[in-house]
Amino acid sequence: MTIELIRLHRLSIPLVRPFRTSFGTESVRDVILVEAVTGDGVHGWGECVTMSWPGYSYEYGNSAIAVMAEHLLPSLRELDADAGPEDVRAALDVVRGHPMAKCALSTALLDAWLRGRDRSLADYLGAQRDRVDCGVSVGIPTSESIVELLDEVGQYVDAGYRRIKLKIEPGWDLEPVSAVRSAWPDIPLQTDANQAYQRSDAQYLARLDEFDLLLHEQPLPEDDWYGHVLMSQACRTPICMDESIHSAASADSALTFGAASIINIKPGRVGGYLTARDIHDLCRDRDAPVWCGGMLETGIGRAANVALAALPGFTLPGDTSASSRYYEVDVTPPFVLEDGQLAVPTGPGIGVDPIPEVLADLTVWSTELRPE
Repeated sequence: MTIELIRLHRLSIPLVRPFRTSFGTESVRDVILVEAVTGDGVHGWGECVTMSWPGYSYEYGNSAIAVMAEHLLPSLRELDADAGPEDVRAALDVVRGHPMAKCALSTALLDAWLRGRDRSLADYLGAQRDRVDCGVSVGIPTSESIVELLDEVGQYVDAGYRRIKLKIEPGWDLEPVSAVRSAWPDIPLQTDANQAYQRSDAQYLARLDEFDLLLHEQPLPEDDWYGHVLMSQACRTPICMDESIHSAASADSALTFGAASIINIKPGRVGGYLTARDIHDLCRDRDAPVWCGGMLETGIGRAANVALAALPGFTLPGDTSASSRYYEVDVTPPFVLEDGQLAVPTGPGIGVDPIPEVLADLTVWSTELRPE
């Protein structure tokens, strides 16, 4: 494949409610969409899942734009007409780190490559389902009100979501988890700390075992591998790693060391959908459950995530929520929950396109880049 140009579209999209986690609160989503135009005129789309500031990750919006323009796109100059997705991944790997920027650019090119072959991303990745079970991630109420939390969770339960994930942090953990479990004794329930705890909290978090949780997601800092081993030994609730997982090798290490028994796969965090598939394949060989995490994606990123989540090893509901969970207006036709599931797109590539007038209305900045 040859690259004619890359367009970057920066969007500002209000969230339907503030989303608070242990590392901060978002009220407006800063979105970067990558549009790739190949030499034969095919357009492909990818989404960069960075935040506007380096809170969740060292990557953030401005840095992703800079690294794509200054380093990633130039690394693709030597691609020839026969180059495919693996060639793109190899070319991008000369740049160390920056997986979210790599994922956005490589997904746009993968989308264009698949569209040129009239093949869907789901088929290319090896999906075996046409619908995926959906969970929902519930942020910490800005008021820190249990009543407000229960009201929000109740809306998602009534909507049909098949799993609830509660964001927790020190001081917001035992009481909210207990309240939700008391209100819904049978719903699959899990927590996500986003690295907010320390090794010394292991026995404290073990007190959550009584609530029959699916898992604790990333309780400790991403570089504290031994701490996660200790946490796994202290808690009956399985430990899941998220921010620690950047490759198939790191997933293998997590499982081998006993730091985690479940892996959350986020394509943006691991550099793209090819690496996400590699991690899935490794975990499936190891009989380790995986699920697809989310980063408040628009329909562009959501379409690709739903295709990934249709692979056979994704046995737990992911954060592939409906568009209405985050946005009143999505940039694509909305993804709508039906019986707790989303349909896997079947069209070429990721199977969706931005709605031109919505894209124009939400865009606050754009630029064109060429690989010369």
